[in-house]
Amino acid sequence: QVQLVESGGGFVQAGGSLRLSCTASGRTLRTYIMGWFRQPPGNECEFVAGVSRNGDTTYYANSVKGRFSISRDNAKNTVYLQMNNLKSEDTAIYYCAVQSGGDYGAISRREGDFGSWGQGTQVTVSS
Repeated sequence: QVQLVESGGGFVQAGGSLRLSCTASGRTLRTYIMGWFRQPPGNECEFVAGVSRNGDTTYYANSVKGRFSISRDNAKNTVYLQMNNLKSEDTAIYYCAVQSGGDYGAISRREGDFGSWGQGTQVTVSS
């Protein structure tokens, strides 16, 4: 079983940047597609970004495309989410997760295809 711990959240003004980290223990992440999801206040969890096993393929929600960047360092067992030009609507709890379902080689955006979630990190953007 892999344990995930997110960090890097905080309070930032609109237009600012944050870098989230997701570090794993218990198992290596290199064999997994990884994803970031978020849950805004009063709303359902939504897909943000995903990255392939070797990091060469990424996939983003339209709402963050061009502003967010997902990457990974398999040697450090860590996945990152660089968030630039943050907007108030980006306010949410951000979670990383391991893709455990779906097509083997394809990044899924379905919450049900992901398991081993972290505890989340709060991101608050003031307008």
